[in-house]
Amino acid sequence: MTQVGEGQEAEETAPPVMTFGAPTAGELLAERYELVEHINNDSAGRLVWRGVDVVLRRPVAVVLRYPGGDSATEMLQAAVAASRVIHPNLVGVYDAIDEADRAYVVREWVDGQSLRELVTADGPLDPARSTAIGSAVASALAAVHATGMVHGNVHPGTVMISDDGRVVLADARTDGDDSQPNDVRAVGGVLYFALTGHWPHGEAPLRGATAGHGRAAIPDAVRDASGAIAAPRQVRAGVPAYLDDLTMDLLDTEIAPPSSDVLSAELSRLDVPADDHFLEPAGPLRFTADTGEEPSPLAAAGGRKVALGIAGLLAVALVGLLVGISVLGGDDKKGTGTDPAANPTSSAPAGDGSSPATAPARKLNIQDVRIIDPDSRKRDELADAEKVMDGEVDNGWETQTYTSANFSNYKKGMGVWIDLGALHNVKSVQVVLSATGTTAQLLAGTKDFASSSKGDNELVTNYQKTPIGQPYVKHDGTKMIFDGFDPEEQYRYLLFWITELPKKDSGSGYKVGVQEITVTGS
Repeated sequence: MTQVGEGQEAEETAPPVMTFGAPTAGELLAERYELVEHINNDSAGRLVWRGVDVVLRRPVAVVLRYPGGDSATEMLQAAVAASRVIHPNLVGVYDAIDEADRAYVVREWVDGQSLRELVTADGPLDPARSTAIGSAVASALAAVHATGMVHGNVHPGTVMISDDGRVVLADARTDGDDSQPNDVRAVGGVLYFALTGHWPHGEAPLRGATAGHGRAAIPDAVRDASGAIAAPRQVRAGVPAYLDDLTMDLLDTEIAPPSSDVLSAELSRLDVPADDHFLEPAGPLRFTADTGEEPSPLAAAGGRKVALGIAGLLAVALVGLLVGISVLGGDDKKGTGTDPAANPTSSAPAGDGSSPATAPARKLNIQDVRIIDPDSRKRDELADAEKVMDGEVDNGWETQTYTSANFSNYKKGMGVWIDLGALHNVKSVQVVLSATGTTAQLLAGTKDFASSSKGDNELVTNYQKTPIGQPYVKHDGTKMIFDGFDPEEQYRYLLFWITELPKKDSGSGYKVGVQEITVTGS
């Protein structure tokens, strides 16, 4: 069981917190809050308990500090200030009590885990989920900043995801050492960590570590010889350019950050539900600042690359155009501007005897790819996945060399996961391989899973329920074409799954390369 809110950062010079006279299960505080279970100690030495408000009969978290009095002033002031801000993305604070020998704060109990725990366990998050988390944090900060306060403690240990998917920010500080601009910059660090699993501020102890596990650290960002951090897109494939630029702009100390409300509005605009793909034919957006148009509030605040506000207006205009075409385009001869998925049952004019109109097949944009390797602990064959979609047949991703065709009895298979970015009517998938003799199949799924051994296992198990056509067994060619798609169904996630490797030309070992994957549909 993990309680949201892992505490504030303890300064290296701070004196140890005395914990004698620690409470026991069943003790009643302030004649109202019954202690049920000791959960952990935060990095400042405070005890975190799960409790029950016996008056309102609701679960609560109780954070106790020994002693109280002057030494607990900052904690209590922070709690009082936080209690004045009510927001769905902020952990609610209910009470703050000083009993001299001890002080404690009573706050909302939320079952879940921190962003640090989530990414450490399951690996980096996909861009959509990272954006949603960043949007929730920015929204919480906008509410805090609107009161004139500073949060001062934004990092992966205090960004929490509840079991029902709610994102909340916990444990504000009021020690006067931080600022609202620094809060906003911290959102860039949260986005960077969510996208890459690395911390852009050095391999320092991470705020929010529990005392029982020491002051935990997360990996430092990848850096060049000068110490500059690598952008998220340089660390992993599939990060959209606009999200990459926004993250790096927030981390750039030479660029003035936007206000939290402007950042919240921008991330909220980018946080589009998965089924609202108004711009799907164009693929991921890439915004530049040299359009000659008036910049968005983010660009005006110092963004060096992006003009996101203008792009938002263009997106709205395009949505309006599509809606207008769908309303006015009653004649099927004008149907080239409509989305077949939006009107799959549209038919030809009555009486002409023609068959229903269908959109012509075209090459679909692949938004993201990654290697699926559920049975490897090293996971050292995941690089170069993007080469299967770069348009160059001579350049691809390849497996390591194995001693037998079935991955040396070491794996049940490996594959390339494909994200089309939106639902499409798919006609065929063509895979070009480096050698003949490969056994493989194409599978489809309805959702993504974490990029980890556990996540890959769940993905393969889920996707094997939906095979596309028949598998190729020891195929005698280097090109596989899968066209067994249901024309009445739409697809977004696909998996090219290899179960048997061909023998190398040299005769020593087994391996294969996936040179290029092409998806066609409408």
